[in-house]
Amino acid sequence: MSSITETVITNITMVRDPETGKVLAQRRVNSWPGVAFPGGHLENGESLVDSAIREVYEETGLKISDLKFCGNCHWCNVATGYNEIIFFYKTDTWSGELHQSEEGENFWVSIDELRTLDLASGFEDQLELFLNDNVTELLCKYDDDWTHVVQQWF
Repeated sequence: MSSITETVITNITMVRDPETGKVLAQRRVNSWPGVAFPGGHLENGESLVDSAIREVYEETGLKISDLKFCGNCHWCNVATGYNEIIFFYKTDTWSGELHQSEEGENFWVSIDELRTLDLASGFEDQLELFLNDNVTELLCKYDDDWTHVVQQWF
């Protein structure tokens, strides 16, 4: 039996306005519905950082730089072997004018207010990777019907 599994690689980036302290949120409508930060899939041959920069630009119109790696989340379906690894970045260095996208409405919000919104599934737990420097990895194991979900922080 092969130990090689399908793995999808994605990213999520928290963009913070250093003047207001607010973060850029997105009310996602296409995939992973609910409020989260901008992000998306790694393209073939692309670096992880370049992927995060591209995704934020495509979804918001903002050009970001000086990204800081915050950690990763590994979603693992124990029944099928499907894996998704999400790399988390944050920055407060950006330029440009905020645009809306097909992914959903983009808006600035405080972290406290963000926590009260209808967040995308699992995003509340993932916020710790952006906000807590002592947490760098989240492992989420689940089965096909999501009746058994195990989370481990590292």
